[in-house]
Amino acid sequence: MTKEEVLKYASTPLSSSPIPQTAHRFLNREHMYIVYKTDWDALKKVVPEPLELVEEPLVRFEMMRMPQATGYGDYTECGQAIPVSYKGVRGEYLHQMYLDNFEAMASGREAHAYPKKPGHPSLYVDDNTVVGTLDYGREHPFRIANATMTYKYYPLEEKEAVRQLTEPNYMLKLVPGYSENQGLRIAEMIVVQTKPENVELLEAWTGDARLQFFDHVKCPMNDLPVREIVSCSHIICNLTLGFPKVVYNYLDQQ
Repeated sequence: MTKEEVLKYASTPLSSSPIPQTAHRFLNREHMYIVYKTDWDALKKVVPEPLELVEEPLVRFEMMRMPQATGYGDYTECGQAIPVSYKGVRGEYLHQMYLDNFEAMASGREAHAYPKKPGHPSLYVDDNTVVGTLDYGREHPFRIANATMTYKYYPLEEKEAVRQLTEPNYMLKLVPGYSENQGLRIAEMIVVQTKPENVELLEAWTGDARLQFFDHVKCPMNDLPVREIVSCSHIICNLTLGFPKVVYNYLDQQ
């Protein structure tokens, strides 16, 4: 294999890379979003500069069921996103994410900067309720989150649903150096944004919701505790993710 051939690959092992070299297209992608109020002090501890917090101490808990994902197959994911602004542009800082698909996790971390870890999320309809759960751990899974929402109570406006799906997502890309004293060799703020024209909305609903977290030292969702439910949505769509872009390099500021 020549040096030029090596550079055509996105990741290792070269014979079976976990990163599909194609656009990330999702069909019948199902979302349950619950926006809630938390504590200002908790948010200030986890949102990195140069991002700025917005007017209210909000968090979006999100469950995503992806039955047809190009290159990845069928998986489920959940996480917490924090409304922020960067140079006057509103978006969300992706705080932590948990999923049950290694290729999607490796690709998300290596090719992008999604803060993904292994977990056991589920999103399903039980009778007249949309249910989302997250368990963490391998041999003895520990319940982290219980989320419930009314099933198809009130239509959500298309414009608002598309806005929720296409806000800029900010995330940290941190890669350590190879030597003990090198520190970080990559330290960047990345943004990814899905274009509205790459979203095909199939269904969008709102209603009432409840959300409950349990403490776990390695899956600390409850460090951003639920104080008040603000809104919820249940959205099904087809979409193609945008590509990452560096907006801030921490090492250039040293």
